[in-house]
Amino acid sequence: MMSGLIRNTVLILSVLATGSALALTDSEYFSERVDLGELPPLEERLPREPVLVQTGEDFRPGRHGGKLRLLFGRAKDIRMLMVYGYARLVGYDRDLQLRPDILRDLEVEDGRIFTLHLREGHRWSDGAPFDAEAFRYYWEDIVGNRELYPFGLPDALTVDGKAAQFEVIGPRTVRYTWHAPNPFFLPALAGPRPLFIYAPAHYLKQFHADYADAGELARKVEEAGTRNWAGLHHRRNHPYKNDNPDLPVLQPWVNTTRMPSERFVFERNPFYHRVDENGLQLPYIDEVVVQVTSASLVSAKTASGESDLQGRHLNLDDYTFLKAGEKRGRYRVRLWQNGYGSQFAIYPNLNSKDPVWRELVRQRDFRRALSLGINRHEINQVIYFGLAQATGNTVLPGCALFRKDYASRWNEYDPEHANRLLDSLGLAGRDKRGIRLLPDGHPLEIVLHTAGEGTQETDILELIGESWLGIGIKLHTKPSQREVFRERIFSGGAMMAMFNGIDNGLPTADMSPGEFAPTSQTQYQWPKWGQYFETNQSTGEPPDIAEAGELLALFHRWGRSGNRREREEIWHRMLDIYSDEVFSIGLIRGVPQPVVVSNGLMNVPEMGIYSWMPTAFFGVYRPDTFWFQ
Repeated sequence: MMSGLIRNTVLILSVLATGSALALTDSEYFSERVDLGELPPLEERLPREPVLVQTGEDFRPGRHGGKLRLLFGRAKDIRMLMVYGYARLVGYDRDLQLRPDILRDLEVEDGRIFTLHLREGHRWSDGAPFDAEAFRYYWEDIVGNRELYPFGLPDALTVDGKAAQFEVIGPRTVRYTWHAPNPFFLPALAGPRPLFIYAPAHYLKQFHADYADAGELARKVEEAGTRNWAGLHHRRNHPYKNDNPDLPVLQPWVNTTRMPSERFVFERNPFYHRVDENGLQLPYIDEVVVQVTSASLVSAKTASGESDLQGRHLNLDDYTFLKAGEKRGRYRVRLWQNGYGSQFAIYPNLNSKDPVWRELVRQRDFRRALSLGINRHEINQVIYFGLAQATGNTVLPGCALFRKDYASRWNEYDPEHANRLLDSLGLAGRDKRGIRLLPDGHPLEIVLHTAGEGTQETDILELIGESWLGIGIKLHTKPSQREVFRERIFSGGAMMAMFNGIDNGLPTADMSPGEFAPTSQTQYQWPKWGQYFETNQSTGEPPDIAEAGELLALFHRWGRSGNRREREEIWHRMLDIYSDEVFSIGLIRGVPQPVVVSNGLMNVPEMGIYSWMPTAFFGVYRPDTFWFQ
């Protein structure tokens, strides 16, 4: 998808533009406001060419009305409505192909020139026009302002450190031109946490020093308790967080509740840009009501019928309990595919500040021995009822990039081979307990850190601890809150960590391979190398293992390539290196994800992929088309 015109194949509705008859039906939710003149009639609220959603797989035209109830474990999780709502400039369809959504269409030339065309008559949720000014304001007055963005543009807006040339071509057309291909741009726009390259200028200018009255702005800064106007502007413009009810949005539902609260109400966006084949404006559902509760209570509350659509905070070990409550709770439990490359993975910290451990863990045969010493079959049988499969931390079957060798390399349970590798590394000596001795004479005891967010991790680590004892390694686990957990890893204080495997187990060659190269501090096997990349070499450490350096070089090569076949070859080379080096230790894949769906809720797929990337959990299945029978 590197050149040509990309159109929305869900179909762009041209009947309104041509005058053909399509009877539009407004929601009764807005009837009183329309009668009072507070809202214009539907035909004046829709874009001239809205998106037309037609009958297809798992989709039946629905009806307006109802409240969708969700349970979240923290108030900040209301950001999931931005993920689930999944209105994007371009977004993935169910085949994981990029399609225009908010955009009318998109032209891409040579993979480096992107011309974005907006929909005539499209409006923000408060009724203000959504046009090129939203993009100009973001480019010039937000990321172009040193007080708001002192560290420069987001990575997806640069190529080789150079910014795009931005142009306003017309009132509904903007263009971004880079000197070389930018394959990161469109996936960033389509992500579960999208890159917002537009902003509601008409609302935000009141908080911007270049536009607001100085005295009035100073008063607002003082009232908000922020350090300066930039802090105030940032606080008011957090579209992903969904925490400012005054901020106009383009999503299907709009937050109406201020923090702090334990109950949040999102109401339908009267200016939303999608309609069904019967002329009903989407979303079908009038309100989404979020109840905040303890994450540990979500399963019980779901079983008692307090949620209409629940995947968050549910695990496979909840399945039997949830299944038993189906009749009483008036719901059905579906098992979706999990999108993680491995349900959990072990991350040896190659940037540990302990010199003895650092030297040992950087030897590939040690990492291979650790992997060979894990009995994944036992984990599958005991924890997952035999429903999963052993795997490395890599892409999943069903992905075009999948090869069996990537998933199976160095993960067969073979304690004899593991013992031989450990002996060859000079770790043959043991203490009276049978624990191997490190070069400095201390026993080989590993402290593994977890975020302590579930019993599955504890149960899995207990089994791993038993199998590692068989190869002379003593395992200790240390759970802590996620913020503390991360700080210990980032600082080099943690020897090893357990967390979810790669987020996107179903990538295409056009998606970034950044999860397999040191590109982020949150990659727990090499946090300082990732930090070095993220901060443009200002902090952290450069990779000093040849294979990690090669992965980073391949990642850069992928970013410069305009050839899809070359990108696919780069992907395979990276997957091959990553699996052979065992930079992270995968465990189990294919663990089903329970998804609870209220009996009356329609258009939710029987089978889906539950993942952050690329499906945005429910996002690509378009919750704006879900409806109550």
